[in-house]
Amino acid sequence: MMPYLLLAFAIVSEVIGSSMLKASEGFTKWLPSLIVTVGYGAAFYALSLSLKTIPLSVAYAIWSGVGTALTALIGILIWKEAFTFQTFIGLSAIIFGVVILNYPLKG
Repeated sequence: MMPYLLLAFAIVSEVIGSSMLKASEGFTKWLPSLIVTVGYGAAFYALSLSLKTIPLSVAYAIWSGVGTALTALIGILIWKEAFTFQTFIGLSAIIFGVVILNYPLKG
């Protein structure tokens, strides 16, 4: 259970870091830039710890897929970016891919 909590923390940290990239305005604002740096540092550290137990393919699929989907949702909700049918299909494909990697078909 602890490796998946570390992975969840890595995802949240990465999403915070990614979301603050826009607010940093090209690293010209110090506080958002600091949050980006701390967020990514914490994300990679927690991800590396989770990899002691979780297979790389599973952990990275979850980390990148869920992180991408959450970052896109933050872009829509916070930064008022457009939510289109294409966005919906793309996010659905990411989520579907993560599920398939975690629950492979037996055969």
